[in-house]
Amino acid sequence: MQGERTSVSDSLTGAAPPADSATTSRRGPVVAALMLAMALAALDGTVIATAVPQIVGDLGGLSVFSWLFSGYLLAVTVTLPVYGKLSDTFGRKPVLISGVLLFLAGSLLCAAAWNMAALIAFRVVQGLGGGALQGTVQTIAADLYPLAERPRIQARLSSVWATSSVAGPALGGLLAGYADWRWIFLINLPVGALALWLIIRHLAESPRPRTAPVRVDWAGALGVFATGALLLTALVQGGVAWPWLSAPSLGLFAGAAVLALLTVAIERRAAEPVIPGWVWRRRTIAAVNLALGALGLLMVAPTVFVPTYAQTVLGLGPIAAGFVLSAMTLSWPVSAAFSNRLYTRIGFRLTAAVGTTLAMLVLLAMPFLPYPGEPWQPALMMLLLGAALGLVQLPLIVGVQSTVPWSERGTTTASVLFCRQVGQSLGAALFGALANAVLTARLPSGDLDDPATLTPAAVDAAVDHVYVGAAAAAAIALVVLLTVAPRRFPVLRAED
Repeated sequence: MQGERTSVSDSLTGAAPPADSATTSRRGPVVAALMLAMALAALDGTVIATAVPQIVGDLGGLSVFSWLFSGYLLAVTVTLPVYGKLSDTFGRKPVLISGVLLFLAGSLLCAAAWNMAALIAFRVVQGLGGGALQGTVQTIAADLYPLAERPRIQARLSSVWATSSVAGPALGGLLAGYADWRWIFLINLPVGALALWLIIRHLAESPRPRTAPVRVDWAGALGVFATGALLLTALVQGGVAWPWLSAPSLGLFAGAAVLALLTVAIERRAAEPVIPGWVWRRRTIAAVNLALGALGLLMVAPTVFVPTYAQTVLGLGPIAAGFVLSAMTLSWPVSAAFSNRLYTRIGFRLTAAVGTTLAMLVLLAMPFLPYPGEPWQPALMMLLLGAALGLVQLPLIVGVQSTVPWSERGTTTASVLFCRQVGQSLGAALFGALANAVLTARLPSGDLDDPATLTPAAVDAAVDHVYVGAAAAAAIALVVLLTVAPRRFPVLRAED
């Protein structure tokens, strides 16, 4: 790797870096394509949630419907590192095109599903494409824009996620209620087709000279996929499908540990490893990986538990409960868009540390809200939490992307997104177990399967404990930023 490293402020005021491999002459259509591709992945998680009753009523499979979400999550998470390496090896365009095609094929198959098992299998196919969409879109965004302009495109992508969080449940409910749940998947086809046309027509990449033949570490890719699948299955299903200390949980964790050791051995011998050792040996990347892993963990608290809190404790309907949560998604992209004014002055690390500290304070304040309280009170807290998190995620992603050249950017971006996804899975498992323990201790019958026994007071206590746990995750992220991350990120002035 070549190129002079400089501080953030120097890189913004000095000579402009040379153009990346993605051309900047047609950025408008390419950005539109990226936003459409991101919308496919962003909407997919929210639009299906409100249609679950209709899907189960048509196909059956109530006992396994949670795998509609878990199967997709598993496929996205474990393929992120693989697609990151492939985009560094073969270029972003072929990987993104393949991801869109695979996602659309999965969508068409989901619309044609004849039972719940088939629908779950086809959701996994969607997830295999979704992994390419999430990582490659973020990487191309960094290729298109120099550091000084990068927050603009990242804020646009964040706004796609925010809009999807608000519009997704409503769209899913409308399609399921007034058309058919299969249209939830069919609607992806025209959106994806337009994104595909824009990518093929307008995204151009300069040829990268190579002095050695391309070697793809397929054995390492299979090892990463298998290890991640076992680990995330254990985290997602533990305490739900079986007890944590049962044979299935222990067997999955043991299998994941064995496969992880085998994968490390394979990667150390590979000429072009899928997850190269430098991802963890470089202080900046390792710190961002750990910090975003903790961020993913704490994000579970609002996204999973606020709607339940709003409906059970505040007595709101599902739509109104969704709007309480959406306050966070409204302030997040606004804060992210203005974060560059802060990190150009104090650096990436301190900006993220400020956001993490504010997030920790908001999470600690949640248990002190009056009981039962008014809806505007948790909505205000979500607004503040979104503003705080906007100062964390975007500066860290932009910062770490700016420390590596084009040939390593896909792998680096995929590694931080992978850690965030694993953090979310771990958070869902840990906070779910914590909430269940509090509910069991406070319910008269101790029976969580009987919805009638879920009193508002018990749910309020459970959510309070979850927010304290989320604040602890924020504290871990803060410690990582202040002790592991370098004071100034080693930003590249010029890249090869």
